[in-house]
Formats: sequence, structure tokens, C-alpha cells
Amino acid sequence: MAFLKKLLILPPILIGVAVFMYMKSKRVELAPQAASEVAQIVRVIEAKKMPVVPVVRGFGAVTPGKSWVATSRVSGEIIEVYPGLKKGSIVDAGTVIIKISPVDYDLAIAQAKANIRSTEARIAELGVNVENTKALLELEKQTLDISNKELSRQKKLVKQGTVSRASYDKVIRDTVNQRKKVLDLQNKLRLIPTQLSVQQEQKAVFESQLEAAKLNLDRTQIKIPFTARISSVNAEIAQFAQPGQTLAKADGVEKAEIEAQIPIDRFFSLIAAAAGNGVPKGLNSKSLDKMIETLGLKVSVVLQAGKAKIKWKARFARISDSIDPKTRTIGIIAVVDGAYTKAQPGKRPPLSKGLFVEVEVSARAVGTHFVVPRLALRAGQLLVVDKDNRLAFRDVVTGFEQGDIVTVTKGLNEGDKVIVSDISPAIAGMLLEPQIDVVLEKRIKADASGVDAGKGDEQ
Repeated sequence: MAFLKKLLILPPILIGVAVFMYMKSKRVELAPQAASEVAQIVRVIEAKKMPVVPVVRGFGAVTPGKSWVATSRVSGEIIEVYPGLKKGSIVDAGTVIIKISPVDYDLAIAQAKANIRSTEARIAELGVNVENTKALLELEKQTLDISNKELSRQKKLVKQGTVSRASYDKVIRDTVNQRKKVLDLQNKLRLIPTQLSVQQEQKAVFESQLEAAKLNLDRTQIKIPFTARISSVNAEIAQFAQPGQTLAKADGVEKAEIEAQIPIDRFFSLIAAAAGNGVPKGLNSKSLDKMIETLGLKVSVVLQAGKAKIKWKARFARISDSIDPKTRTIGIIAVVDGAYTKAQPGKRPPLSKGLFVEVEVSARAVGTHFVVPRLALRAGQLLVVDKDNRLAFRDVVTGFEQGDIVTVTKGLNEGDKVIVSDISPAIAGMLLEPQIDVVLEKRIKADASGVDAGKGDEQ
């Protein structure tokens, strides 16, 4: 059996050898051919001068332009609360939202009025006393004149011896008493103006108490000073309110403010790039307005709502008073008018407190420049496609940087094809097949013009 198995192996071996000999006899020698150069496909953009608008962007949370705290300025029981005084509701300006019992202050008004009337009566009484005292003083003066004449007559009679000394002394005493009466009346008249002044001052005090009582009566009704959205409520009917107690809080709906944090270097670059006409030195209310006008600063607020992006026109209000030492950012405060009036259900939400948004600050255009992507730069060089479709290194001088783009001031010519693909390795003279990246060109143009592509219309 073993011998038969060995015989079965021979046929396949013989067949393989025969095939090999046949292929060897039929082999054709191929002549060597020169290797052909293959062009590498690269994405390029054409160098074109375009207007460049400096833009910086930052993020921040929305805060109301105005806030109000309903604080009780008087004490008393709360007898009425406006039905619409609920968290989140919008209340019109001038609406009485809380009423405090006015009973105590009505009584205070009545008491003050009574005190004023009493004082006025005393003042009138003093006026009558003045007239009466003057009339009485006139009579007493006449009596004194008679007494003085009688005293003179008695004195002569005493000298003549026709009147006793005792009778003369009695006339002297009567004359002295009459003089005392006149003097008392004169003193009384001198004191009446002082008494009248005291009563007038007392009347002024009572009148002040009356005004304070009226003012406190007005304070028993708490009115909202401007149309606002209620943020918190701490008032219930039958609750006793204490002076200084917070009963409600509200936020204005007419304006919204956003303090966006922007990197200091980017903000200063924007100012430097746009300050061709010069800006005033120092910061105050007038110089800030002048700077905004000179630089042509414009502000937009952008909200990312799912796939939709919504824009609001805003105003550059002011710069924050401090710099964040950790993030090295500066706060730019933008104001949006009509934070709620411009809202459209389903299309444009109101700029509610706490909403996180993006703020764009743009300046006046700084002229036309060549603009390339920042990533296209390699150590101060750009890769370009020469006239023979070969790679060349080009030394360039850059200018203003903004986001993902940078301006080129020297080293580029109109129509040059700038390579934006990542070529590795990049060898000078290698054959290329350039393809224009239309999408990137549009994006660069939008970035240079300060337009953030894909965002909604401003309102």
C-alpha cells in the first residue's frame, strides 16, 4: 500500500514541471520604461484685494437694562395684591401692585389737620390780644398822664402847706402803680411777637407732619414705575409689611444689556486697525462717544437657537470697569433696544435675563487688502502655484489678523493661486493640479467683510 501511495504523488509533480518549462519557453522580455510625473491635486484660492472690516466677538449673558425692587416704605397690613403679580408676568407701568392698609395714615392726617387748626386759633387769639393790649395801654397811658399832673399839683400844694404829707404820698403811690401798669402792658406787647413766632413754628411742624402723613398714605400704594417683568414676589394679603421689607422684584423689558468678554489683544487690535483718523485721548462720556463715532463701531447680538441663528442690532454702551486677570478679557457692554417688543413667537424670542448670546463688535473698513487663511502661513511664507503649475515658496509680510484670516501687505499679486491644502512633504517645483476652493473663498470674503455667514437678519 505504501508503494501505491508514492506512485500517486508523481503525476502532480510531473505536471507542475511541464507547466514551468512551457512558461519559461514562452517568456517575453519587457523593455524598461521611464517613470511618468504625477501631479498632486491641491486646493487653492485666488489672491484678490477686498475690503476688510475689523471684527471681534465675545460671549456674555443677557441682563435687564433696568431693575426695580418693590420695598415697603411704611408698615401695615397688606390688603390687596395685583392679580397679575406673578413671577414671569409682564406688568404695565403705573400699575398698583400692592396696597397697604391706610387707616393709620388717615388718622395721622386727621390729627395733623386738627393740630394745625388749633395752632391757627392760638395765632388768631394772639392777634386779638395785640389789639386789646394796645387799646388798654392807650387808656393806661392817659390815666398815667392824669396821675402825673395830679402829682405835680399835689407837690405844689405840699410846698404851700395846703395839703398834708400823707395825701401827697398817696398820690405818689398811685402814680407809681399806674406807671407799673403801663410798663406791664408794654412788656406784654413785646412778648406777643415771640409767642406768635412760636405758634407759627408749631404750625409749620404740624404742616410737615401733615405732608409726611400724606406721603406715607401715598406709599401705602406701591406702583411699578416702568413696564417690567416680575422676577420674584414676596407679598400676600393679610401679611404685615415692615419698612424696608422687599415685597417684589422686577426687570425692565425695554432694554437688555450684555457684557461680552473679549480678549484684550483682539479688542486693542480692532481699535488700532480702525484708528486711522485718530481717537481722543482719555476716557469720559464725551470721548467715548467720539471714539465710537470715529471708529464707526457697530454691535450685533447673536443667539444660537438650534440650527437657527438670530441677530439683533445693538449699541456700544461702554467698557467694563475691570479686566479679568484669569482669562485676560475685557468686558464690552452692548445695549439692545426693544428686548421684548421685537419678540416674535416662534421666530424671535425675547432677550430674557440669563440668555447666553454672542456679541459682534465691528469697526469701519480699513481699506482693501489681500486676505488668506491663517493656516496657509508657514513661518512667514505662503505656498503658491507658479505659472507652470509647480509649487513655489513665497515670502510675505502680514498685517491685520482677525479670527481665521490674516491680511497680506507684501508678497502677493492679484490672481496668485495660494495653496490652502496641507501638503506633506512640500517640495519646491513639484507638479500640482490646482482646484479653486469656491466655498473657502466665500467664507474668507464674508470674514473679511465682518459678515458671519449663516446668521439671520438683524432687527
